[in-house]
Amino acid sequence: MAATSKDPALEKEKTPQTLDTTGSNPSDTIDSPKDLSSKSASKSANKSVNNTLPWDTIESIVSPILLTLLACSVRMKDINKNKVSTWDEAHFGKFGSYYLRHEFYHDVHPPLGKMLVGLSGYIWGYNGSWDFLGAQPFPENVPYVKMRLFQALLSALCVPLSYFTAKGLKFSLPSVWLLSLTVLYENSYTTLAHFVLLDSILMFFTTLSFMCFVYYYQQGAHPFSKAWWGWMAATGISIGCTISVKMVGLFMVSVVGIHAVVDLWNLLGNKRVSRIQWFYHLGARILCLIVLPFSVFALSFKIHFDLLYKSGTGDKVMPSLFQASLENTTVGQGPRDIYKESSIITLRNMGITTQSVFLHSHPQRLPVGSKQQQVTGYTFADDNNKWYFQNPIMDDDAYLNYNINFPPQDTDFILNNMTYSLAHLNTGATLHSHNLESPVDRLAYEVTGYIGDRNDNWQVEILKQESAEEDTSVVHTMTTIFRLKHSINGCYLAFTGNNLPEWGFKQQEIACIKDSSKNNKYTWWMIEDHENPDAPPKPKDFKYPKPGFWSMFFYLNRAMMATNNALKPETDKLDPLSSRAWQWPTLNKGLRLNGWDENGNRYYLMGTPLTTWSSSLSIIGFSIFILFRFIRWQRQCDSKLLFPHDMHQVIIAGVYPLIGWALHFFPFACMGRVTYVHHYLPALYFALILLSFIFEFSLKGLGANKSTNLIRLVIYSTFALLTLLCFSFFSQMSYGMTGPLENYNSMNWLKDWKIGQDNYTIF
Repeated sequence: MAATSKDPALEKEKTPQTLDTTGSNPSDTIDSPKDLSSKSASKSANKSVNNTLPWDTIESIVSPILLTLLACSVRMKDINKNKVSTWDEAHFGKFGSYYLRHEFYHDVHPPLGKMLVGLSGYIWGYNGSWDFLGAQPFPENVPYVKMRLFQALLSALCVPLSYFTAKGLKFSLPSVWLLSLTVLYENSYTTLAHFVLLDSILMFFTTLSFMCFVYYYQQGAHPFSKAWWGWMAATGISIGCTISVKMVGLFMVSVVGIHAVVDLWNLLGNKRVSRIQWFYHLGARILCLIVLPFSVFALSFKIHFDLLYKSGTGDKVMPSLFQASLENTTVGQGPRDIYKESSIITLRNMGITTQSVFLHSHPQRLPVGSKQQQVTGYTFADDNNKWYFQNPIMDDDAYLNYNINFPPQDTDFILNNMTYSLAHLNTGATLHSHNLESPVDRLAYEVTGYIGDRNDNWQVEILKQESAEEDTSVVHTMTTIFRLKHSINGCYLAFTGNNLPEWGFKQQEIACIKDSSKNNKYTWWMIEDHENPDAPPKPKDFKYPKPGFWSMFFYLNRAMMATNNALKPETDKLDPLSSRAWQWPTLNKGLRLNGWDENGNRYYLMGTPLTTWSSSLSIIGFSIFILFRFIRWQRQCDSKLLFPHDMHQVIIAGVYPLIGWALHFFPFACMGRVTYVHHYLPALYFALILLSFIFEFSLKGLGANKSTNLIRLVIYSTFALLTLLCFSFFSQMSYGMTGPLENYNSMNWLKDWKIGQDNYTIF
């Protein structure tokens, strides 16, 4: 019988092979029959594995602890050196005090960060007695050093979070340490960690959010497992905290949202995923990435409203009924019913703005149009906000030619659908409109103060009665929302949202809007203050209806956006502190945080030049690489720039940090509001991740042997050492520069830095 021969190719096909996702050679994982039969080889392999596992375990425990301790020493050094309220401590420290005093305030940012500022004072027994006055020494009873330590701790924790993020990105150990060290030795992060601000809190939650997102991404192959659910829920909670500190957190929400949309789209085309399974995936993402973040965001406002139950500096931005619900308020104390002639009132517009807008007039006249007396909207309490209702102005043709509903003679109440004129208390002029165009909003009619004309007549249209216990056809203080319709032109008295020029003292434009919808709240008015000694006082047992949480939640968020949009640079004034977005990644300009005399501590906000510039180059280089790769893919070229087992790491460690950087950078380049250097801090973090990825991806191509490993070690070590030296050289910017200005001229690498010059001051 002839001997049978074995086909080597068939034997090779039977040999089990697996794809090594760590990047090692797949052939190294193939077990030959000789290896399987050799006990000594197996024991040797097991011994080798057992020798490497303890080192990995020790490193994974010791490194985060070491980095945390090192970060605390860097962030907290000389934190008690400056004894003066600095930069935006005048805002955020003050807001923290308001929480401890329970006084309502208004700000452009959500409340979580400022509540944490208040918590940092509460822990050390601070009662919120001081308002963190700008450039003023701290009183002895204010634990400002301990409050700053809280900020420094959160900033320090960003370093171990960066370490775990790099581990989740599957970086090699040198790249893990590189990312951790670039975050650790970052001058801008260290500088702001020395003050009671929101930036360190924002950076902590941003870093935490991306770390959770990375680990959630890595669980993509194990959907609906405990780890998958856990990391996705952690991602949702952390991005909810981020957006609850600053609305900049929306950009982090967008990063996660982009992944969710792409992931669902890919699952939709996967034939192994049934329609029911796809809806399970959709529901899971809605729950964890929409419902959870929104719940955290809403909860922060719920706590905000619960803590601030006393009247404070920010009352006027809120609806009058909300103000009336606060302790120690003066709003809503007048009589309930409004009377003709005798009731002195102030009318507040219900449109959502940065502050309350009251109907106002003064003796000055319009320089354009009719040149009659000015009627404006004013945002402060003033005697020129006072008006009173009176009977309509009549002439011989009034009954014949105009549809005027005259009030009944047997009552002095202000009634629904009745026509009145409104007289200004201090000047005696009546509220007037005619068919001349308004000076700013040319599509609306001009509103002025005039005397004795049938164009002074306005019909009251009640839209809503907040109190159902009273006569709904009568105008009441605070609870009646109504519109004023011009009896001849049929237009409605409104706040246009525009500012008047200098001749109008930059007050708000009041006009008569044509064809207005009932839902236009800028035509809604209510009576906030009411004086009438002859009217029955408000009953002692009467309580104003308290607005619900959700109505106040949405109202306050719209008011925050309106306030934020109003933060525009004044074109007629030079702001030496502001900067443009292009100046941040290039370090074209830094930011002086306080006064610049030789007697104090001077702080200059600027990134570490080496890592900021190199990370900016990484953004440019990787963007070009991705564009080049995409063009080759579009042209169906056989490109070997990326191997299949590298693709996932390129996406999560390269593409998503690039998206994160772009989302945190370009909106500031486009927005019209005033911008400063500290707005670049979140974007810088994503640039540093991309910088570490460039090191990881570029040096991986050197192969694996003793000589190339040595080259890698030299490159990593050199860059880390240069980063440390660069940080140390500029460290006095973070820890406080003292003494003669000329001592720091060597830091002026660029002419616009002006670190050692005294050519402008802040205070």
